[in-house]
Amino acid sequence: MKVNWISGFAFGAALMSVPALASAADAPPAFGMCKACHSVEAGKNGVGPSLAGVYGRKAGTLAGFKFSDPHAKSGLTWDEPTLTKYLADPKGVIPGNKMVFAGLKNPADVAAVIAYLKSL
Repeated sequence: MKVNWISGFAFGAALMSVPALASAADAPPAFGMCKACHSVEAGKNGVGPSLAGVYGRKAGTLAGFKFSDPHAKSGLTWDEPTLTKYLADPKGVIPGNKMVFAGLKNPADVAAVIAYLKSL
């Protein structure tokens, strides 16, 4: 099969237009507290569930992870408004959850973590 430079260029341009998936190396500094318990690799849970694909997912629904009842019964969806509140005050948003994290107090850190979670 003969490929000319035009088709090679078109293929390369198409690849460049596909957004790259974020990796752990792309995480903002504030995510350091999250990665103590959470992985960003799909299917790899830690003390907490994998955060791969968390944005837009219903809370407490990741297959293969045993969530606390408060998380599983929260009815929340991990969207921007919910994550903004939750990352600042996890116990206030889901009382009785098992997460020992007290929350991010800097709104810029919350926004950076949410942007990162969206990219996973």
